[in-house]
Amino acid sequence: MPDDNQILIPPSFIALFVPPGRLRPTEPRAHIAERYELCEDFAQMLVETATTKRFELGAHEDDVLGRIGRGLQAPGSLLSEAEAGWVLTRLRELLGWNAGRC
Repeated sequence: MPDDNQILIPPSFIALFVPPGRLRPTEPRAHIAERYELCEDFAQMLVETATTKRFELGAHEDDVLGRIGRGLQAPGSLLSEAEAGWVLTRLRELLGWNAGRC
């Protein structure tokens, strides 16, 4: 059965689905692609929010990302803890906020 989804999933995202000591993901590619698209969309949507909050609050980049991270991991979130961490890393990359860590 051909895979019609031509999306390129970064290795850093696929790694979220590979348990320690294993080489292959535990989920099918279609599921990983669906989760990747959701996470990438979250990161892209949060660029403006993060920029605005940093300006409004006069907060450090790490503080802004910490607030966003708590929201991404709140009860009822659509994301797993690992996915939320990936979104924050991707958001930091999109914003060019390279200092510190999430």
